[in-house]
Amino acid sequence: MQGLSPKRTPFYNMHVEAGAKLIDFGGFEMPVQYAGIKKEHHAVRNSAGVFDVSHMGEIFIEGPNALDAVQYLTVNDASKLVPGKAQYSAMCYPDAGIVDDLIVYMIAKDCYLLVVNASNKDKDYDWMVQNNPHKAIITDRSDDFCLLAVQGPESVKVLQQLTETDLSAIRFYTFAKGSFAGFDNVILSATGYTGEKGFEIYFDKNEADPEAVWRAIFDAAVKAGVELLPAGLGARDTLRLEMGYALYGNDITAEINPIEAGLGWITKVDKGEFVGREIIQEVKRTGPEKKLVGLLCGSPRDIPRNGYTILDDQGQIAGFVTSGTQSVTEVKGIGMGYVSAALATPGTGVFIQIRGKSIAATVVKPPFIEKK
Repeated sequence: MQGLSPKRTPFYNMHVEAGAKLIDFGGFEMPVQYAGIKKEHHAVRNSAGVFDVSHMGEIFIEGPNALDAVQYLTVNDASKLVPGKAQYSAMCYPDAGIVDDLIVYMIAKDCYLLVVNASNKDKDYDWMVQNNPHKAIITDRSDDFCLLAVQGPESVKVLQQLTETDLSAIRFYTFAKGSFAGFDNVILSATGYTGEKGFEIYFDKNEADPEAVWRAIFDAAVKAGVELLPAGLGARDTLRLEMGYALYGNDITAEINPIEAGLGWITKVDKGEFVGREIIQEVKRTGPEKKLVGLLCGSPRDIPRNGYTILDDQGQIAGFVTSGTQSVTEVKGIGMGYVSAALATPGTGVFIQIRGKSIAATVVKPPFIEKK
């Protein structure tokens, strides 16, 4: 039986018009690149880029027990949120394996928006519904929402022309709801996965014209004299890797717990009961057997790739690479992977099997680039 054709976001025509190379990603036909990954990467680091991330999932948890439901499902402490604030979090299985990493937005009292990874959306929604002892109202509104990420040091200069909301007043991981490009009820969130200043713009496609919003952003860039490029999944991956941000399906999976993945900082075991808490407490007490680390190779041509074997200085298998690329900014081979806890200290020398050779690498703490 043939599989279903990939879905398209409301910006599909814009991607075709811009000459995008399209691939199937997370069940969507998405742009992997337009002018080229390196050019798009540099634009985001030095000026600004626009990513269509409308394939992400938007799931609302509402009702008088909404906070209790979010607390039970996620590892971070959502009681610290107030309307207009967001937090990075994750959901775990009872064995502490990661269901997904996500962002929790407190929209209003008794109303939370959980933004999840595209390929996990249906699985995540089912998991939330199945683990809802507090009887909150859980609604998947992914098909209604558009999401554009405008990232880069010049992003505010572009976007400020399209809204009366003072974007410079929106701090990292906070957001405001207001008018944007002539449309109301738009969420302007100071979040993103590139390591650059920028905003993620959420709106209901039934209330705002997606193509009009897209064109307004590029028109604003021209007026501001800012080089703004559409950017695809390729640049999104190289940008997040330079910052050492984990990607679900590569660096974090159902077989990995948050402590191993270096997400102990978002895992609040003292907040009360949540799925996976008991196992996580035990891992915290005894210490993880393996840890996610950054890996830096000496030669730009030596690039770690997903699945490559990591060896210790005795030639014994010590772990495996989960993500890797050539840093576009620094032109060097960088990666992330799991090694035994004894080798996880920054500065430790290891070897990566690349093209049949054992290549020397160093365990480092990301990010891999110096932020300006």
